[in-house]
Amino acid sequence: MSRFARSHTASPDTRPPRRVLMLVYEDAQILDIAGPVQLLSAAIDVATGGPAYAVELVAERRGPVGTTSGLSLTADKSFADITEEDLSSVDTFIVSGGNGSRVEMENDALLAFTRKVAAPARRVVSICTGAVILAAAGLLDGRRAATHWAYAPTMRKRFPNVAVDDDAIYVRDGKFWTSAGVTAGMDLALALIEEDLGRDMALTLARHHVMYLMRPGGQSQFSAQLAAQHVGNERLGRICAYIIENPCADLSIPALAALAAMSERSFARHFVSETGFTPAQFVERARLDEACRRLAGGNASLDAVSADAGFGAAERMRRAFIRHLGVTPGRYRERFRTSRRDAPLPQGITGNAHLHSHL
Repeated sequence: MSRFARSHTASPDTRPPRRVLMLVYEDAQILDIAGPVQLLSAAIDVATGGPAYAVELVAERRGPVGTTSGLSLTADKSFADITEEDLSSVDTFIVSGGNGSRVEMENDALLAFTRKVAAPARRVVSICTGAVILAAAGLLDGRRAATHWAYAPTMRKRFPNVAVDDDAIYVRDGKFWTSAGVTAGMDLALALIEEDLGRDMALTLARHHVMYLMRPGGQSQFSAQLAAQHVGNERLGRICAYIIENPCADLSIPALAALAAMSERSFARHFVSETGFTPAQFVERARLDEACRRLAGGNASLDAVSADAGFGAAERMRRAFIRHLGVTPGRYRERFRTSRRDAPLPQGITGNAHLHSHL
C-alpha cells in the first residue's frame, strides 16, 4: 500500500478516499505520473475533511521503476498483487505515458491487466502516450481520444478505429478520459477533481499550483513572435516584426506590400511560403497575442484592450478569441488570473505530494 493510502484511516462515519490505481512501467514519463498524482493527493473531500483520493502505483513487478528522466519511482503493487477485492474498489484507473509505451503496447500481460482493471473501474484515464496502451488493449475502438500531438499520426495509423484528436488538451468519451502530453495530464487531473469535488476545489488547487483551471486553446496554438523567428527572408522578417510591434497600424496587404517594396501578389505568395500563414492570419494572431498580454497584465476594459491591440470593435476581438482559443476575452482574463493569484487552501491541504517514490 502507498504511503498516502497508509496515512489515511477512514472512521466508520466517513467515506474512504476514492481509490486511484496508476499503471507505470519502465521508461514512463515522470511528469505524466507525478503531475496528476500531486494534484489528486492534494485534493480534500470537504464533506469528510480528509484526503479525496488514495493513489497507488502498480507495475508488472513491485519495486523501483525507471523513468525517462533517469529517476525511479516505486510501484506499490505488482499485477499479481491486485486481488478481486482490489478491483471492485478501484474508482479511477490511470495509464501513464512516456517512451516506454511503445514497448508496453506489445506487452500481452500488461494489456490483459489493463483490460482487467478498466472493466470495473468507474473511470479510465490515460496521460499522453498512455492512450496507445488503452488503444492496443481495444478499449478506445469507436471512441475519440487525445494523445501527444507528435504521436497522433502514428496512433491514427496504427489504430484506425480510434478517432484521434491531435489538438485537444484532453478528451472525455464516456468513462474514458485521455490527454495530450506531459503538463496536459495536470489539466486533465484538475478536470477530474472538478467533476468529483466541484469547481471551488479545482480552482483552489489551480491557484495553489499556479495553473489555469482550464487552459485556453489547444496543442496547435501558435505565437506570432515564434512564427516570425523562423522566417529566413530578411525583408519579410522585418515585415513580421513591424506587424508585431504595430498592431494598430494599417496592416492590409497593400500597405504591407508597399513596406516590403513588393507587388501585392508576390508579397502574399512569399509571405505564405515563409511563415506558413496568410498575411491576414498572421496579423490577426499578432493582435491576439497583444490582446492576451494586455488582458493578463492589466485591468483595462475590453473595449480599450480591443482598440489598443488593433482589433477596433470589441466584438471583432471576441470572435478572434473564440476562433483561436475557444474562450471569450473575459473568460481568458479570468482563467489567466487563476495562474497568477494564490489563495488560502482549505484546511488540510498542504500542497505536498503523497507519492510513494524512491528518488
